[in-house]
Amino acid sequence: MNQQASTLAGPVSHVFIYIVVLSAIFLVGLTATMIAFVVKYSRGRNAKPVDIHGHTGLEILWTVIPTLLFMTMFYYGYTRWSYGRNAPKDSLQVTVTGRQWSYAFAYPNGKESAELKVPLGRPVRCNLVATDVLHGFFIPAFAVKQDMVPGKNNYTWFQASETGTYDILCTVFCGEGHPKMLAKVVVLPPAEFDAWYAAREAESGPEHGAALYKTKGCVGCHSLDGSKLVGPSWKGIFGEPAVVVTGGVERTVTADEAYLKRSIREPNADVVKGYQPGMMPVEMSLTDADVDDLVAYIKTLK
Repeated sequence: MNQQASTLAGPVSHVFIYIVVLSAIFLVGLTATMIAFVVKYSRGRNAKPVDIHGHTGLEILWTVIPTLLFMTMFYYGYTRWSYGRNAPKDSLQVTVTGRQWSYAFAYPNGKESAELKVPLGRPVRCNLVATDVLHGFFIPAFAVKQDMVPGKNNYTWFQASETGTYDILCTVFCGEGHPKMLAKVVVLPPAEFDAWYAAREAESGPEHGAALYKTKGCVGCHSLDGSKLVGPSWKGIFGEPAVVVTGGVERTVTADEAYLKRSIREPNADVVKGYQPGMMPVEMSLTDADVDDLVAYIKTLK
């Protein structure tokens, strides 16, 4: 692990290196012993085999030493695992929602973001929620990895030790868009984080729609540049004709406000030709105002 940007990364790296070094020593030692025995006790050197009845001291030695080494590995592994599972009580609580195929982050004051913004030097507890399938929340630079299981409350925590921007990945194959399930951790100086945390976000209109596009998971299925993902691109879609399949019958519709709102609320009613039904979640916790703002944002995408 080259990058160690959290208080947990160093201890995890030390345990990993310790186990690898011990394994290498045993590999070399056992291989050398095997080769020496093959040479020493070959048929050419020992034409007449001799029975070996055992050696009590040697047997005790090769039982006690591996046991002690195993216990050291267990001790270092358990203490680091225990440290990584016990978040400090004053941790900043962030709800991390994983869905096909994006992450969203919600803060105690109601603020939502498509990036995990955190203050330098303050513990952050990530409360993990999966809305559809199994996901794996992984921040390599922080040595943080935890499964996100639908219907189960899980968590992890970290304390960033360096400012900067770091990758968030998904370690579990979660469907067609799995490779694109990416996000960022942005570690800010405390004063800069406090200013961002206190700033008011747009509450309506296209700007709010742009924020919803990221935090509600639309970004995982709909591009803004015309490229095809799991769902059709939003670029230039408003007011244009679209061939859809409704109840097994193809028809051409105009992507006006009514069509877009229905597609958000009932994604399987009119499925654009060439795309699979059932890919978009029906329940996205969107208010009528949120839907209006999403449509207002789509109108701006020329």
